[in-house]
Amino acid sequence: MNKITKLAIAITLGMIGQNLLAASSAPLAYVPNEKDATISVIDTSIDSVIMQIPKEGRLGEEINAVVTDKSGNILYVVDAEGGKVVRVARQSRTIIDKLDVGEGTEGVMLSPDGQELVACQEEMNRVSFIDVATFKIVASVDTTGDAPEHCVYSPDGKLVLASQEGSDSIDIIDVAARKVIKTLAAAGHPRGMGFTPNGKTLYVANEKADVTQVWNTQDWSLTTTIKTGERSNGVKVSHDGRRVYISGGKSYTVDVIDTASNKVIKTIAVGERPWNMALTHDDRKLYVANGRSNSVSVIDTVSLEKLKDITVGEMPWGVYIP
Repeated sequence: MNKITKLAIAITLGMIGQNLLAASSAPLAYVPNEKDATISVIDTSIDSVIMQIPKEGRLGEEINAVVTDKSGNILYVVDAEGGKVVRVARQSRTIIDKLDVGEGTEGVMLSPDGQELVACQEEMNRVSFIDVATFKIVASVDTTGDAPEHCVYSPDGKLVLASQEGSDSIDIIDVAARKVIKTLAAAGHPRGMGFTPNGKTLYVANEKADVTQVWNTQDWSLTTTIKTGERSNGVKVSHDGRRVYISGGKSYTVDVIDTASNKVIKTIAVGERPWNMALTHDDRKLYVANGRSNSVSVIDTVSLEKLKDITVGEMPWGVYIP
C-alpha cells in the first residue's frame, strides 16, 4: 500500500468518524486512555470506537478524567502528570488551552448547574473550583486528610465530597462557604463515590477494605457496609436510583447492588483492573474501563451479562457519558 493510498484511507476514516459524531442519536462514550493521553470515542448505538481525540498527538503527559460542558461542545481533560486541566474543542478535536492546577490532580466533575468544575488535587491535599466561563480557578479548599482522589457534587450542587485514601476519610465541603463542614471516617482507602438521584444516600467504594459503605446523607450516619469485590474502587449509581455498580479492581468484576435491599444481586466478570464506569441515559447498558486489558466492557443491565469488550487505548481510566 503506497503513501497516497494510506493517506486517503486515513482521511476517509476521519470523515466517517466526524459524520457519526454529528449524526448519531445515541450518546457517545468518552474513554480517557491514561498512558496514551488520548480519548477513544465510542458510539453506544454500535458499541465501536468511531474516532480518537486529539486528531494527532497527545492531550498531555498522562491523563485521567474527562467531562463535557453543558453544550457538549467542550471537553475538559485532566493531565495529572502535567498538572493541568486541558480544554478541548469536541468537533475539531484540538486543544483550545490549558489551565495549571497542580501535579497529581485526579478526577474532575461539572457542577449540576454547569457553571463550575471541581478538581481533586491528590498530591496537594486540596480541592479547587474552576469557573467554566473564565476557565480560571476561583477558589481552593485544603482538605483535612491526605490524598483526595475523587470529588463529587451532591445532586443539588450544594456540597462537594472528597474521598481521601491516604487518611481513610471523606471531607464534606460546603460549596457556597468554600470550607469543610464535616469529615467521615471511611473503612479503608475510599475511592469512588455516588449519590442516589434524590441525594439521600451516598455509596462509597473502599479499596483497601474491599467493601462499599452506604451513608444516610440526612444525618451522615452509616447505614450499612456491603462486601464487594477485591479492591473495590469505581461507583456508578443508575439514573433511576434502583441499582449501584461497584468495580473490583483486583477481582476483575462488577458487583450489582439492589438499593432497596442493599444486597449484591449479581457479580459480573469483566477485564483486568476495572475502574470508572458510565451508564447510558436509559440505564440499559453499563460501560466499564478495564485499565490493564486496554478495553471497555459493555454490560446489558437487564440480563446482567457482558455483551462485548471494545478495544481502546493504553490503560483506560474510566468512561464518561454526558
